[in-house]
Amino acid sequence: MHRFVTFFSLFLGLCAVLTAPQDLRAKTPHISTLRIAHHPEKTRLVIEIDQKVPFTVFTLPYPCRIVVDLPEATFKLPPGSPRKAGCVTGYRFGLFSQNTSRLVIDISCPIKVMQHFILPPLPDTNHRLVIDIAPTSHAEFIAQSRELLSKRPKPAHTMALTPLVIKKHPHGKHSKRTIVIDAGHGGVDPGCISRSGTQEKDITLAMARLVKASLENTGRYRVALTRDRDIFISLQDRVRICREKNADLFVSLHADAAANLEAQGCSFYTLSETASDKESAALAAKENKADIIAGIDLKDSSADVSNILIDLAQRDTMNLSTKFAGCLVNSFQPGINLKPIPHRKAGFAVLKAPDVPAVLMELGYLTNVVDERLLKQIPHRQKLASAITRAIDVYFHEHKS
Repeated sequence: MHRFVTFFSLFLGLCAVLTAPQDLRAKTPHISTLRIAHHPEKTRLVIEIDQKVPFTVFTLPYPCRIVVDLPEATFKLPPGSPRKAGCVTGYRFGLFSQNTSRLVIDISCPIKVMQHFILPPLPDTNHRLVIDIAPTSHAEFIAQSRELLSKRPKPAHTMALTPLVIKKHPHGKHSKRTIVIDAGHGGVDPGCISRSGTQEKDITLAMARLVKASLENTGRYRVALTRDRDIFISLQDRVRICREKNADLFVSLHADAAANLEAQGCSFYTLSETASDKESAALAAKENKADIIAGIDLKDSSADVSNILIDLAQRDTMNLSTKFAGCLVNSFQPGINLKPIPHRKAGFAVLKAPDVPAVLMELGYLTNVVDERLLKQIPHRQKLASAITRAIDVYFHEHKS
C-alpha cells in the first residue's frame, strides 16, 4: 500500500509539472528584434529577448568582430531587418555549441565596447540587451579584446584532438566500413545564402541525412555525421570526429556560390598543396574561413590540423582520395550535371586528416536558379545520395585493402 501511495504521489507531481502554466516552466529564450542605430558619439545595438538571460560580450581582431554569447535561443527576426549602421557592416547568428547561441557582428574598424546591459521590459517591448560601441585605435581594440577574452567563460566548442598517429585498420571479409559524412557549415555559420534565402547549411544537412540513410540501407557501412542538427562545428572538430570514428572515408558536403550566375553543376575536390586552378584556390580560402565567420579566437587553435605537413603517409591517403573522386565522377555521369573538369584540388582544411581518404563535394550552385531549385527537391537529393552510394561501393570494391 505504501508503494502505491508513493507512486501515485509521484504521478500527481508529474501531472502538475506537465499542466503548469507556460510561464512557470523553463523555456528557450526567443530573440525577436535586432536594431542598430548610429549616433554622433556611438553606435547602439538593441537585441529584444522575451526573458532576462546571462550573456557574454567580447571582441576579436583579424578581422574585427563583436561576439555575443547567450543560452541556446531561437532567432526570429523580421525579414529585411537592417544589418548596417555606423561601423556595423552585418551580423549572423545561430547555435554555436551545445546550449550556447552566438551572435557575431562584423565591424568596419576597431571599436571600443563602451557599455552593455539589459533593460527591463516595457508594456510594448521585451527585455532589451543594449550594446554601445564607438571607434577607437587599433592598439586599444587589441587591449580590450585581450581583457574581454580573459574574463569570458572557457568556450565549449573545442575539444582535444586525437593524437596524430597514422592508423591502419585491417578489415575482415565481412566487416563494415566506416563512413563519416560532413554537412558543411551550420549554426552561426550559414554558408552561402541564395537570393531567395536558401541557406547552404540547411541543404547540406538534409543531404547528409539522406546519404547516411542510403548507405545504411545497403547493410555494408557504419555511417556517422559530423552534425545532425543546425549547430556550428569547427573545422578541427570535423577532422577530429573523422579520426575518432576511425573512418575509412570522409565526404564533406557543400553548395557553392559564384559571381557568374550561369555557373552550374557538381564538382569534387581533393587535398593538394597546390590548387589546380584559381577558382579552386579561392573556394578553399573561403571554406577555410568558417571558424572566423563563427567568431572563434584562432590564436588558441591547435596547429595539428591547420599545419599538417603533406608527408609520405598523407600522399598515400591523397592518392586514394583522388581514386575516390574518380569513382564519384563516373557514378554521377551521365544523369547528373557536372562542372567542366569536375575533379579539382586545393588546400581545404577539413580534408587534412592524414590517414583518411577524403573528398569535399560541391552539390551545385545556390547562386544558380536551376541548381537551387533542384537542391530543394527531395527526388533530386535522393538521386545525388544514390550516386554517392554507388561511388562508395565501387571505391571499396576496387580498393579492398
